[in-house]
Amino acid sequence: MTLEGKKVAILGGGSWATALAKIVLCNVEHINWYMRKQEQIDGFVATGKNPDYLRAIRFDVSRINFTADINEVVAESDILIFAVPSPFIKAHLKKLRRSIKRKIIISAIKGMVPDENMVVTEYLHVRYEVPNEQLGMIAGPCHAEEVALERLSYLTIGCTDKDNARCMSRLFETPFVNTTCSDDVWGLEYSSVMKNIYAIASGICYGLNYGDNFQAVLTANAIQEISRFVNATYPNHRDINGSAYLGDLLVTTYSQFSRNRQFGNMLGRGYSVKAAQLEMEMVAEGYYGSKCIHDFNERFHVALPIADAVYNILYKKASPKIEIQELTKKLK
Repeated sequence: MTLEGKKVAILGGGSWATALAKIVLCNVEHINWYMRKQEQIDGFVATGKNPDYLRAIRFDVSRINFTADINEVVAESDILIFAVPSPFIKAHLKKLRRSIKRKIIISAIKGMVPDENMVVTEYLHVRYEVPNEQLGMIAGPCHAEEVALERLSYLTIGCTDKDNARCMSRLFETPFVNTTCSDDVWGLEYSSVMKNIYAIASGICYGLNYGDNFQAVLTANAIQEISRFVNATYPNHRDINGSAYLGDLLVTTYSQFSRNRQFGNMLGRGYSVKAAQLEMEMVAEGYYGSKCIHDFNERFHVALPIADAVYNILYKKASPKIEIQELTKKLK
């Protein structure tokens, strides 16, 4: 695989898609960009900025071919970078009338496919017959807001084919983004899903006025849960203390930009799940990831007391105060 002559597309209109477009345009002259809403595209073309997200980033729209037709963007592109929220990935893909199995696909989705209990690359391989060596994924730690500010960030590019991973990584290397490569695709993806669940837990505890001491214990136990789960489900040689695992967990649990932490904070302060979701302007992936991990873990029975507590609060209407009090007795 080489990037020479390849046409690159971004699929998604949110903050992460916008940040990735900024990064990729540092390395290619033109991109194709699929957004679901034509009015968002019209606003973008008129102002040179995404009207809904990261409005501080100004784009040269002459370098972007926008479309609200997913089949058009697939037909016109060789490399597809998916950056839509995981709850909507199936709805977007159902519109496809063209095969994607010859495309290079990079998932920037930090969630699982609802009702399938599969991470995105696994779903694309099983359902759409995309070969594993053509599937890549992006792991953090990297917040879209810091990319917009060009603050130094780090990305790990996962692909089972190490040469392809290195090639994919060149799309994302900039003066403000460092990249590394890994062949631990599923371990990275499940870790990326789970860190959002623990960010919700962190937010709940913050909303309940637990202090830094407990937050440190919570996070230390969270990385142990991630390690147990990914080692039980996809055994591989990995350093769970690396930036793509522990680093991504840390930034998601403590950052002011973490929407999952914000969502959890509202729950801790007394919001209902529904009310918190309505107030959030962006999707909290951890809400959906919590159920997917819980259902998937019924096959493996890995001990996940923090993830279980979050699931009970989100889906069983358990009291955050009581659930966290019980959780404190299980952590070390």
